[in-house]
Amino acid sequence: MAFQPVLSKLNIQEIEQGILEFWRQRDVFQRSMENRRDGPTYVFYEGPPTANGKPGCHHVLSRVFKDIFPRYRAMNGNYVLRRGGWDTHGLPVEIEVEKQLDLTGKEQIEAYGIAEFNERCRQSAFDYIRDWEKLTDRIGFWVSLETAYVTFENDYIESVWWVLKQLWKKDLIYQGFKVVPYCARCGTPLSDHEVSLGYQENTPDPSVFVRFPLKDDPDTALLIWTTTPWTLPGNVGAAVHPNVDYATARLKNGQQLILAKELLQEVLGDDGEYSIIAEQPGTALQGLRYQPPYSFLPFHESAHYVVLADFVTTTEGTGVVHMASAFGADDMEIAREHNFPVLMTVNERGRFVDEVTPWAGMWVKDADVLITEELRERGLLLKSSTYLHTYPFCWRCNTALLYYARSTWYVATTKHKHQLVGLNQTINWYPSHIRDGRFGNWLENNVDWALGRERFWGTPLPIWIDDDGDTVLVGSLAELSKLAARDLSGLDLHRPYVDEITFPNPKTGKVMRRVPEVIDCWFDSGAMPVAQWHHPFENRAEFEKQFPADYICEAVDQTRGWFYSLHAIATMLFDSVAFKNVACLGLILDGDGQKMSKSRGNIVDPWEVLDVHGADAFRWYLYTASPPGQERRFSVDLVGEVVRNFTLTLWNIYAFFVTYANLDDWHPSLVGTHAKAHNLDKWILSELHSLTRDVSHALENYDATGATRPIERFVDLLSNWYVRLSRRRFWKSEDDGDKRSAYATLYECLLTVSKLLAPSMPFISDALYRNLALSTNPTAPESVHLADWPGFDADVIDETLNHEMGLVKKLVSLGHSSRQSAQLKVRQPLAEAAFWVGNRAEVDLIARYADLISEELNVKKVRSLDSVTEAIAYSLHPLPKQLGQKYGKLFPAIRQVLLALPPTATSRALLAEETVTVKLETETLEILPEEVEVRLTAKEGFAIAEERGMVAALVTELTAELVREGLAREVVRRLQELRKSSGFEISDRIRITYAASGQLAQAIEEQRAYIMAEALALSLIFERKIEGETLDVEGERLSLRLERVK
Repeated sequence: MAFQPVLSKLNIQEIEQGILEFWRQRDVFQRSMENRRDGPTYVFYEGPPTANGKPGCHHVLSRVFKDIFPRYRAMNGNYVLRRGGWDTHGLPVEIEVEKQLDLTGKEQIEAYGIAEFNERCRQSAFDYIRDWEKLTDRIGFWVSLETAYVTFENDYIESVWWVLKQLWKKDLIYQGFKVVPYCARCGTPLSDHEVSLGYQENTPDPSVFVRFPLKDDPDTALLIWTTTPWTLPGNVGAAVHPNVDYATARLKNGQQLILAKELLQEVLGDDGEYSIIAEQPGTALQGLRYQPPYSFLPFHESAHYVVLADFVTTTEGTGVVHMASAFGADDMEIAREHNFPVLMTVNERGRFVDEVTPWAGMWVKDADVLITEELRERGLLLKSSTYLHTYPFCWRCNTALLYYARSTWYVATTKHKHQLVGLNQTINWYPSHIRDGRFGNWLENNVDWALGRERFWGTPLPIWIDDDGDTVLVGSLAELSKLAARDLSGLDLHRPYVDEITFPNPKTGKVMRRVPEVIDCWFDSGAMPVAQWHHPFENRAEFEKQFPADYICEAVDQTRGWFYSLHAIATMLFDSVAFKNVACLGLILDGDGQKMSKSRGNIVDPWEVLDVHGADAFRWYLYTASPPGQERRFSVDLVGEVVRNFTLTLWNIYAFFVTYANLDDWHPSLVGTHAKAHNLDKWILSELHSLTRDVSHALENYDATGATRPIERFVDLLSNWYVRLSRRRFWKSEDDGDKRSAYATLYECLLTVSKLLAPSMPFISDALYRNLALSTNPTAPESVHLADWPGFDADVIDETLNHEMGLVKKLVSLGHSSRQSAQLKVRQPLAEAAFWVGNRAEVDLIARYADLISEELNVKKVRSLDSVTEAIAYSLHPLPKQLGQKYGKLFPAIRQVLLALPPTATSRALLAEETVTVKLETETLEILPEEVEVRLTAKEGFAIAEERGMVAALVTELTAELVREGLAREVVRRLQELRKSSGFEISDRIRITYAASGQLAQAIEEQRAYIMAEALALSLIFERKIEGETLDVEGERLSLRLERVK
């Protein structure tokens, strides 16, 4: 017995758990790296997750896509170091700890104690580490978690400080007072890439049209539109576009409103409720002074007049923009240009300051309704409604962001915009449209990176400042120790400990204190190529070998997260890309195509899938469901379809091979002792080597779908065509060259498929490989993941043969369709199958493959039709809906011409997806295939099926002899079922005793030899009566008794 026996029933959990244990015991992952240490280096970066929440199905998606290509590269001889990492800083961790401690704001955290709070954050960062490790292990994602980098460790932070120091030296870090996206709940600004992670569609906000009366003419007012009434107390000016025409409209109540002329009807209606009394260009409005809606705060600068601005649009609103310099980036720029005041009517908590007396202390969004009503009472509100739009929320705490003037620290990424855009052109993006689309557009619209965060748990911004505003950025612990004149090598580089370090200004001697900010945690993760090695303080050689990455992968939202932070830092620091190839993954939806969310209750726990269908099927579904960048539906049942449609098919082939190879004592050493002359062998090996070529090409090009779907197709060919057509070669008793060729061919297919599957289905591939390879060759690599990637032999690939066999499969499929149309069972032999294929070469093919087609279709004879009309009558039916809608009154004439055309030639052209030319008196038209229905009618005595011009016609007349042969085949089916239910082994020889009614008994006797061969019977004995169940076979009675021959 060459191979370990294989049960036909697949136990997925037992196999995968067994392989997991084997990997652990034999340290296969580590060896898969170490064995290739001398090979070319292939660099993979793990995007560090935050382990303070349980991993979900979307994490499985990213992790299996991270796994497939490094596995492939390792099998190709590359040294692939797969170091894990943990992202441990930032708001995600802080907010989780706030919930645990029932804290609601920065003041409460400071009262609790920063040291104590940060210690809880340190612990919380790994609250779910075991869940992550368990899932990572179970899905077969090979990544070194034992040596994972951790962003809160001092070595990591020190390297981040070094990165900041290099940017500081390049004059790329500065402090600015800007309007920034701000989370009042978290009390900190957000960078633009953080903002992009939190947009919510269909957010309701007030839509208000407000009158700003002119100072010199109170009956005339500027009409402004805003969705943020809370900003009106901070109004300092109004803007119009210089090149837009504006109108003064008089309403029936005598009020006069100034707004863009092209928006009059949209804003005021088209029912004649107003009249235009004046028109003027935007430039004529410049300098008009108006009465502000509120005046809560004093100021000394000039304000509340009209200015010109190119950012004003007329796509919505009124063409007159209200400006609040403290709450809008464009507003702030205009304020600087015109020396408008900055009125800070809102505090850092997003609440009105005390001076805004009607709404003091109120969250500004809650005040919108009250402000709107107050404007109505004062006669300043023209109208109001609700406006649905896309609005940014804090990506972690889900609070609506405010645009808010703050002083914070920035990285001047815009100085490197040209390099950012240029280097992006050298990166291979999958899908490719991301490069110039989502990511390219982001870079083209690049703004400086808001670096500072007014929080607690993060890498402290290492800038020290004195009372004169003089600054120093510290780039290492050694530098800090030197400045502080004491050894700080043991200092915890977190707040509050680093805040306590002061030192004299080296130039003036004045005390320098650290600024209070920590940095954006995305800067932490973007610095990982450097910081994971504590570069440049140690591991310089490792860093140089591991930079840049050959491959990274995350969800598509990371184009504005980790992908951007990696790219920006590498560009500014090294004028280099951080990664050469990147796969962007689409969203996971539920089984109905809906976005998964807790509120919908449609989130799938990954363990629900793993515990039922295992990791391989989970992985396979994610690879094959859709290309990486597209959304994919997901459910437990959809993964179950992989098991039913693919995994079980593969397993059944494998079990079939092992069972019969062991029965015949076949051994791979017999390979090469015979010529592989059988056409089926040549064909399937041609398909196998084509598959190896195509899968290799797909994996080289980061096409996971292209590397998996073809394997599925090949396994289907192997099962439903090669094995099924070759089964008698395996079953026959004589051990000849043809039988050995069949075994050798199937063995090569299965062994190669096990290797091709290794990157995508690492468990079952190893189970197959270990039995197929190690059972017969103890010196072979003991795991498929230690084996070399299979090559392909171009000389074995015969594209002509592949095409021919594909055509034969189509003809057979058409034959089965015609059988079904006549409701004739497959087991019922028929007299003849005839085909029409259209060209001479394919007519010859029918003759050459007649035996194969005959056996597959269970017919006595196969031929080509002399003419397609021998079996089919065609008729044309022009479709009134399609043609009538398209051509209107011309339809009757078109119909008449179509019906006058030769029906057979015209029908076959349409069925071949060709257009048909129709000549009318006035013009010539091209009629499309979908505009005419072609009806096929089988001529008497035939059952037909047609596809793209090919026709299969089966002769349906059944002679008594054919009927009896069909009965005999049905008897064989019943015998096989009885063998199985009686517990007989495949190789058991049996004796059959039967009782049958008239015609069935005759059929059995006529087909005695066939029945005995199929059932492995040594005898077939008739008795008039047998005790037990009587079966009904097409209206005839049958009783059976089987006896195993010892």
